[in-house]
Amino acid sequence: MKFNSKPIPEHEEVPLADEGLWEKIVEEWTQREKLTGNSKNHKSNECYVLSVCYSRDPLIQKAQLSEIVTLVQAQGDHVVGQEIYYLTKKHPRTLLGKGASQEIAARAKACQANLLVLDAELTPSQMRNLEDTSGIAICDREAVILNVFLRNAKTRRAQVQVEIAQLEYLRPRIRGIGIDMDQQTGGISGSRGSGETASELLARKLDKRLVELKKVQGKLGKTDKKQRQKRDICKRIVLVGYTNAGKTSLMNALTAEELSARNMPFETLDTTSRCLSRHGGDVVLSDTVGFIRRLPQSLLASFETTLAEIRESSLILIVVDTADYEWQEHLKITVGLLEKLEASDIARFYIFNKMDRLISPPSSTLLEEMSEGCAYITLSSRDEKAVLQLKETLLQMVHREQETLDLLVPYRASPIFSMIYSKCKVLKTETKAEGLHFSIQGSSEAIAQIQHKLKELTQ
Repeated sequence: MKFNSKPIPEHEEVPLADEGLWEKIVEEWTQREKLTGNSKNHKSNECYVLSVCYSRDPLIQKAQLSEIVTLVQAQGDHVVGQEIYYLTKKHPRTLLGKGASQEIAARAKACQANLLVLDAELTPSQMRNLEDTSGIAICDREAVILNVFLRNAKTRRAQVQVEIAQLEYLRPRIRGIGIDMDQQTGGISGSRGSGETASELLARKLDKRLVELKKVQGKLGKTDKKQRQKRDICKRIVLVGYTNAGKTSLMNALTAEELSARNMPFETLDTTSRCLSRHGGDVVLSDTVGFIRRLPQSLLASFETTLAEIRESSLILIVVDTADYEWQEHLKITVGLLEKLEASDIARFYIFNKMDRLISPPSSTLLEEMSEGCAYITLSSRDEKAVLQLKETLLQMVHREQETLDLLVPYRASPIFSMIYSKCKVLKTETKAEGLHFSIQGSSEAIAQIQHKLKELTQ
């Protein structure tokens, strides 16, 4: 088959793998990864941070600048300069426009910065054009968030999930990746053609690595699912909220644990579960990864198995940092992401946290409006009395629909034994001549299902 498509301009800039430049391309790409932070052991960069805002409210602009600066610091880089840029019109080639890009780059270079960080999502072509126009390396918001995730990934599951998101981000940003089949000729099936470019070879290696990682992710996902199924007899409560809202600190206070709770975005990536009930493991509390505005879709997809804990919970605790100026916006983002995760129908309880940092707390009218008619509480996770009261409230809420039942199951109805152990908590068992006598506790729905099944098997 012959391809007669028209060559594109950037095709001429891409060296062929057959020209012996493959090693050079790999080396240059590795150096770029180190510069933009896509390597876990990268050297700290001197960053000039540009917060691209679409609002004229100075307080909102200041809050958004503070957030991106915190993220840059969390990825291990130094901030040598920062500014807010109010964008009135998006330029398709460079987002900012040629003149503005050069002016901002000049200010960045004056601060001895080697990396310009934009709090905006850039397309691969915009990033390339911006680098060509400004003459300085560029890093966008999505790359910063991915770098922070990479830095905080400690378990095998988190590392796999983050690497998948990283590769999906890097894949379309390999220069020359859009080249069509113009130079591909001949070649034996299963091997590259004589005209394959180095960038195409690199892209193929990334694709191969993605396939391998997704297989590993699938296996880990099955393991996670089995672990969640073992907790089906428990009532599950999950903590969700904007990153750095104080979820882990609150979990430590509720469960008397000492999980890492540094004042740093995305400190928690893996779902961590601990027993909440003082009577045993019938109530489990889980801490989940924090949300953020404009969370990269690749991360949301990669953390599908981690976020599955939210969809399978009995109660969602939405933690809000009321000391943050944008707490209302953060709450809206959290609720919006819960809808994307198809968890909007699960019961919710709102926790307005860090009240000790406020001089004038929000009115009860505003809190009722923001909690959308659901139950809520105001507290500080440092207030032991308030935390103890919250714990009792949560246990009462999840046990409200619990029923206790004594029943005798004949030996001929033995298939129901597994149903009892999987759906209810067995308080006591006693062996009798005619069968097993159970004392069980479970939801009204589970009790009704067991009684119905028992009636079917004994008729």
